[in-house]
Order: sequence, then structure tokens, then C-alpha cells
Amino acid sequence: MKKVLVVGGIGVTASLGFVGLLFVGTLAAAGSLAGGAAGGAVGLAKGAVPAQYQSLVQKWGNLCPAINPALLAAQLYQESGFNPKAQSPAAAQGIAQFIPGTWATHGIDGNKDGVRDVWDPQDAIPSAAYYDCELAKYVKDAPGDPTHNMLAAYNAGPYAVIKYGGVPPYSETQNYVKTITDLSKSFARPVTRVEPSKQAAQAIQYAQQKLGTPYLWGGTGTAEQGGRFDCSGLTQAAYRTAGIELPRVANDQYNAGPHPSRDELLPGDLVFFSDDLTNSRAIRHVGIYVGGGYMIDAPRPGAVVRFSKMDTPDYFGATRVTAAGAEALPTAPAEEQKAEEQAEEQAEEQAEEQAEEQAGEQAEEQEESPEGAADTEPGDEARREESETPEGRSDEAGGPSVSRAPTS
Repeated sequence: MKKVLVVGGIGVTASLGFVGLLFVGTLAAAGSLAGGAAGGAVGLAKGAVPAQYQSLVQKWGNLCPAINPALLAAQLYQESGFNPKAQSPAAAQGIAQFIPGTWATHGIDGNKDGVRDVWDPQDAIPSAAYYDCELAKYVKDAPGDPTHNMLAAYNAGPYAVIKYGGVPPYSETQNYVKTITDLSKSFARPVTRVEPSKQAAQAIQYAQQKLGTPYLWGGTGTAEQGGRFDCSGLTQAAYRTAGIELPRVANDQYNAGPHPSRDELLPGDLVFFSDDLTNSRAIRHVGIYVGGGYMIDAPRPGAVVRFSKMDTPDYFGATRVTAAGAEALPTAPAEEQKAEEQAEEQAEEQAEEQAEEQAGEQAEEQEESPEGAADTEPGDEARREESETPEGRSDEAGGPSVSRAPTS
């Protein structure tokens, strides 16, 4: 019978070996991490909103007490995935997905250029905030939380909120209020230490069992794929065993919970890497942190699931996965999934060509200077390869062009 070690309320089997030691050590060093978020001004988490929209969301998210920047960001992500060209079958348009009738009434000229343009985020983002605040005014006398009532009015109309004295008893409306409220936590910059994850140990245990498994682009661990993974396929499968269903790609997995700082990382946190450190939509790689500066990841074609150092120049940030945060994430329509899968195929071909070219160059360099090659640690060389030839470009379907959560 395996003994179970319990630290900080999280069970870890004694068979975890290397991971278990790191896990215990990191938790012991971070023993005071329990506790929720505190009040105060709401800022945006690092890179959670693309840089070109961050100042807009931060400014207009403070337009009235019923909204905040993280809530506004959650609405924009839920509606369009920050895609200013998004258009739904119901004729909703732009980054904030206004239908023409609502835009005609509530759209504003946010950038003061004399034009109210639903396709221009400089107008659409301020208009979304303005519309939220107008709804909040309509239902300001209704009992209950003003923000919840505003969201309910957005979904069901202000009359329903007034009629029922708060969030109406409609399952769709109640779900919308919960979804946006939960999702907003993924866009808010934590003001206190983030509460430890109860599912972390299970996710780590699963990932450790997959050490040595060959990488497969698009791999999610199915029998047809020989149980192989790409980076986000491994993290998705690991948290699935803990009862949490993550999106398929890394840049959407970043929004599955709050974001601890580097010095507050705990085992089980997802750690992310990108060539653009200002935009979570550009994330191209993900691993599972295990403590001591190491993660378990599926790095690239030709490699295997392994322990890797995570402190590299392309480190973007981390997410402490929560069930509520993952459940709140939107799902891409089928037509978006198909388009993104086609983009993945093209990206994979490009990545393979680049990898072959680099392999040839490295072989030539080793022949010319074998002593220099011997001075490089294997782990460092692999991470440098990933930085030059982003594994996520094949694994994560074209980086920043991805909106919402596709499947591979």
C-alpha cells in the first residue's frame, strides 16, 4: 500500500519521487499562500489583454462602480476572443459583438474622430463599458449585487431584473452571470496570494507517469495516437484526470484561473511561454510546474515528455487552474475550429521545415566546433531550439490569430 503524504491540505503519493520532493519543498516555502483576493482597485493580469487594447480596457473598465477592467476584459474575451473582426451568425459585430440595433442606440465615438465604428476597438470597447453602465443605471434600485444585476440585465434585459428583484430565475441568465464573474478572475491581477489548487497533485502525478512519452503534434493521448501528446494536450489530459476540462490550446488555458507571480508558484500551476510577452493570445508553449524551477512538458517534435527548466527569457507567466475558471471559458464554433485546424496544419509544415534546417546547421556547427557543442547542457539547447522554432507554432495553431478555444 502506498503511503500518502498530506501537505497544506493536498495529498501527494510517496511514489512521486523527484516531483514529490520538489512539491513538498515548494509548499513548505509557501506555507502562507492560503487566502482569497482582497478588495481594492482592480488591475489587469500581465498580458491577459492584448497590449493594443490594455489601456482602453483599464480606462473604460472604471467607467462606473458596476464594472471593472477585469470584468470588461472577460466580456470581450467571451464575446470575441479579442478579435475586432469577429462576426456571429446573429449579425453581432466586432470585438464587443454589438448587433446593429444596439450599436445604433448605445455605440459611442470613443476616440473622438467623428465616426462611431463598431469594427474599431477604439469605439467598440468604450461602447461596451458605456452600455454596461447604462444597464446598471436601469437596475440600480433592484436588490442584490449591482454587478450581478447589470450582467443579468445584459443577458435578459433590465425589465426582467426589476420584475424579479435581482437576477431572474432563468438558467441561461444565471449561468451568464456566473460565467462572466468567474472568468473575470482570470483577467484580474491578484492583490493577495492565490489560493492553492486542490487538483494540483493529481495533475502532477499523471504528468509524471507520462515522462519519456514521445511528442506528437496535435496529440491528446488517445489510443489512436499511441498515447502521445503535444504540450497543451499533456496539460489538458493531466487536469482532466483531476476533474477539470481545459481548452485544447495553450493560449486559452492561460485563462483557466488566476495568475500567481513567479515567486508565488506552486506545483501544479501551468507555466506559459511566448515570443510576445505582452499578449496572452500569442502564447505558444505550456508546461506543469513541479517546483524548484522545473516543469514537466512535451517540448517539440523529436523529443519526449520530460523535466525542463522553466526560467527562460520566453517565460510569460502562470495560471493556477480552477474548476470554475476552466468551466467559464468559451468554446469556438465549429467553423472557427475548422479554420484553426487548417492553420495548424500549415504551421506544422513550417515548423518541421525550420526544425530540419536548424538540425542541419547544428550538425555542421558540431563538426566544425565539437568542443563548443559539448559546453552546452542538453536542456538549455532544447529550450533554445524551442525559442528559435516555437513548438507552439505547430502545437498552438498560429499563436495570436487564435480566438476562443479550438480543438485539434
